[in-house]
Amino acid sequence: MSPIAETLISALLLLGGAFTLIGAIGLARLPDFFTRLHGPTKATTVGVGAIMLSSVIYFSARGEGVGIAEILITVFLFMTAPVSANILAKAAMHIGVSTMVETEGKPWDQ
Repeated sequence: MSPIAETLISALLLLGGAFTLIGAIGLARLPDFFTRLHGPTKATTVGVGAIMLSSVIYFSARGEGVGIAEILITVFLFMTAPVSANILAKAAMHIGVSTMVETEGKPWDQ
């Protein structure tokens, strides 16, 4: 495998890991439901996408061809994450989940 491919794979894995970690921290630390929803849907989607892209590059550089499974997983993730976040947000609005503004700066779970 060429050093350029190894460097690109390493960079994508680090980038994907960093985005996934930021998304997980955001899920745990943000104050209310609507802001917590952004962690797994935004940062984690980009993180998993970068990890999948590094997997595609790795198997392509080894001469095994482009892995259709990785591409399908990435497409499925990018299609379903925004839709599920939208449905969760609409359901929370429908049942009246309070936000930080409505609780005068106190987190909704306290």
